[in-house]
Amino acid sequence: MTEEGSNTLETEPREGIAELQPAGWRNFAAGGLMLAALAALMLILGGCATGGGDLPACTDPESAAPDYIIGAGDVLQVFVWRSPELSSSVPVRPDGKISIPLVEDLQAVGKTPTELARDIEAQLGEYLRSPEVNIIVASPGSSNQVQVIGQVRLPQSLPYRADLRVLDVLVAVGGLGDFAAGNRSRIVRKQGAETTECSIRLSDLVEDGDLSQNVRVLPGDVILVPEARF
Repeated sequence: MTEEGSNTLETEPREGIAELQPAGWRNFAAGGLMLAALAALMLILGGCATGGGDLPACTDPESAAPDYIIGAGDVLQVFVWRSPELSSSVPVRPDGKISIPLVEDLQAVGKTPTELARDIEAQLGEYLRSPEVNIIVASPGSSNQVQVIGQVRLPQSLPYRADLRVLDVLVAVGGLGDFAAGNRSRIVRKQGAETTECSIRLSDLVEDGDLSQNVRVLPGDVILVPEARF
């Protein structure tokens, strides 16, 4: 009796521990997985809050007021002094050229209005004595506009003007949308054959008055405002 009772007393606790151990380890493992998931979520949310990722912060361009460079899609007013019959309004074709009376297929893209005027004078010099030409950009094409897309009130393209800044652009498009992640915005800029991006914290600019974010923009810039992640 004593021996059987002793065996019973020794067996029952061991069986209880054996039954408890698997469940305990399962709970411990589940808790570890939950902590890992929470840590991953915090990293994601932290990345969303800071915004910009590895992009450098936007700063003022070195050239505050670059010379206007004619681009495809621009509409030019060409005035030939004392020759109204030669004056005309012409679009810059997709191939980058223009045509006016007496001058055909003249390259325009990549030149300033003054440079193009001198080129036209050289061409007209074959027919006129000392021609004088002036050129006015009547309507800029996309390469000389600032485009705003994403979560703003009125996404659109805006004509570039000297000393145009981010806040001027935001006012023109009606401000940030209700679901904008303003601090994750960025500016895409094409410089020659190279395209660069930088981060801009638009919520800090609009809500907190952080004027360090009110940088100048350049013709051809694209401002992207993403949607907030919930």
